[in-house]
Amino acid sequence: MHHIGAGLRHPGGDVRRRVNRARHRQSRDPRGHWLLLLMVLPVMFGALLFEGWTTHEVDAAKTRKDCTSPVPRSVDKGGPVLRFHDGKVTSSAVPARTVALTYDGGPDPVWTPRLLDLLRKHHAHATFFLRGAQAARRPDLVQRIRAEGHEIGSNTYTGAAMGASSPLRASLELSLTQQALAGSAGVHTKLLRLPQTTAVDTMCGAEWKAAEKAGAEGYTLVAADQWYRKPSQGVIRQFSQNDLAYLGTKELLDNPKIKKFTTVTAGVRQPSPDEPVSTVERWSGTALIWAKGLGHAFVSGMAWVLAIAGGLGLLRLAMLVFFARTHVRRLTRFRPGSPWLREVTELVTVLVPAYNEEAGIESTVRSLLASTHRQMQVIVIDDGSTDQTADLATWIDDPRVRVIRQTNAGKAAALNTGLAHSRCDIVVMVDADTVFEPDAIQRLIQPLAHPAVGAVSGNTKVGNRRRLLGRWQHLEYVFGFNLDRRMFEVLECMPTVPGAIGAFRRDALMGVGGVSEDTLAEDTDLTMALWQAGWRVVYEETAVAWTEVPTSLSQLWRQRYRWCYGTLQAMWKHRGAVLEVGPTGRFGRRGLSYLALFQVALPLFAPIVDIFALYGLLFLGPWQSAGVWCGFLFVQLLCAGYALRLDGEKVRALWAMPFQLLVYRQLMYLVVIQSVVALLLGTRLKWHRMHRSGTAAQQIGQPSAYQSLSSK
Repeated sequence: MHHIGAGLRHPGGDVRRRVNRARHRQSRDPRGHWLLLLMVLPVMFGALLFEGWTTHEVDAAKTRKDCTSPVPRSVDKGGPVLRFHDGKVTSSAVPARTVALTYDGGPDPVWTPRLLDLLRKHHAHATFFLRGAQAARRPDLVQRIRAEGHEIGSNTYTGAAMGASSPLRASLELSLTQQALAGSAGVHTKLLRLPQTTAVDTMCGAEWKAAEKAGAEGYTLVAADQWYRKPSQGVIRQFSQNDLAYLGTKELLDNPKIKKFTTVTAGVRQPSPDEPVSTVERWSGTALIWAKGLGHAFVSGMAWVLAIAGGLGLLRLAMLVFFARTHVRRLTRFRPGSPWLREVTELVTVLVPAYNEEAGIESTVRSLLASTHRQMQVIVIDDGSTDQTADLATWIDDPRVRVIRQTNAGKAAALNTGLAHSRCDIVVMVDADTVFEPDAIQRLIQPLAHPAVGAVSGNTKVGNRRRLLGRWQHLEYVFGFNLDRRMFEVLECMPTVPGAIGAFRRDALMGVGGVSEDTLAEDTDLTMALWQAGWRVVYEETAVAWTEVPTSLSQLWRQRYRWCYGTLQAMWKHRGAVLEVGPTGRFGRRGLSYLALFQVALPLFAPIVDIFALYGLLFLGPWQSAGVWCGFLFVQLLCAGYALRLDGEKVRALWAMPFQLLVYRQLMYLVVIQSVVALLLGTRLKWHRMHRSGTAAQQIGQPSAYQSLSSK
């Protein structure tokens, strides 16, 4: 077994790294927050459903049915206050020179207080037929109405046409209103005015059946007198709670022919309709008010979140396309690795860390040996494999291949072992499941001709993309990762040189202490350390390597969880770069800010966007919601098509993108949520190994990125 040289470690580093590895191996993934999420989400979604049901009136007819039969003749000729007893109905009216002012709907936050002030000024009382949904939102106004001696009646919960509503909806319209009044004012009421009715004769057809049913439950139905009846004859006047109601009330209050302004029950000499509620009923009503408030707050908050998330998403797409275009234009201008710089031809060491990679190690090494850059030393570091990984690499008959065996210590330790045995000025680090284009290494190392460049990122492509999950990852690599890298190079803030293919100066690696084992994203940690040491990191899009991606959702989850968790660790570790100057500060303020905003914050908003999309589909109209979704998808398809064209890929792969937004996207943002919570809880994530099948070379022979770019 070979051990890494002391020159790559800081004092005490061995002990610290062993402790970190032990923690990574022994710790378990956090589970409690998923239980909390499963408890919170149903409550939140239930509140949203309730808010949508009550606000947008699902199952409630917004218009009443046409009358097919009139009200009974005795009722039509009687007064506007109807009481039902044993199947019989009696009607009452207020006496002459008496006016019962009634107000439907509300309480309204603007006009209800003004009406109350006007009534108090004239020492008049009235009856407010409140809607339960509004009462639950404005319990303070309900309390004021009752405290000032006014009468409270029910105008149902949402103002639905009772005759056109389903039996369940009609029942809930009444019972929920009673709950809202119990929670806000501590009373129940037996006064009811059917929505969308005025005089008694408008309670015809289906509305009369609804009136009879409500009367059988003990309600007193209140209509209004005909508009042409003079106030001096005694009337029940019906108003909404708006500016017209204010003007109409003021006109009546100034009428000298009216002797008394009173409530409905006082006007017809009936007992008060208010009934005190029990403690249980009051708490039930309070819970309804809280649910209503919670649902309203969720909807309002989600509208803002949706606007912010949508804006950030569109901003990211615009940035990716703009900087990708800028990057393409720079290909013919000066940049590290331009033709006028010297060609890099010296000996290169390629480090291949491997743990149980027998399925693909031979393909990886042979693709490296077939490279057009012949000056190469390949070091395979077998990290305690339990299969034939080391043997397969040893059996490759080529003097440029060297196999080092060590006990299992992790990928970072394996890379450091290989680095300790390298004597070349240029080191290329690759994954053992990756297959390389013949000219990949040669193209990858050319930017190192510039003395300021410390590392170069290659272009990683998905090899096993024939199944749907592979196609989704293929789109992500091309549209997400590679477009990101183009933008990062233009902005000079590349945060990650991928472990699949990356070239480094050996003295730059030695200067930062080798590959750190402090995080699970050793490639990101190393790249950020190079920036902090003053080196530049660039992207070479023509250096193509084909990697094997996970073939199951569980493997993908474990891989991305480790990536995301490790990236968060690296961001926190190098957070001080934001305050630095020069290349380090540029990387910190641009690169770390971009990662925090678009790779962490934006995915955290994503579940809210999905929930609100479902809410909009159910309550705001399916066509409007579908239009927004299709519009955003169309923009993404355009950007993804541009990315595929830049990378020399076939545009027909876009057919899988709509399905990616329905399944793959949710998996990715759940990974971010899991990682953020795990980091906040201080949980140490253990290493996960992906099962390999040796399928990275499936796409070898297909057109690659450099072929397309070199022809432009």
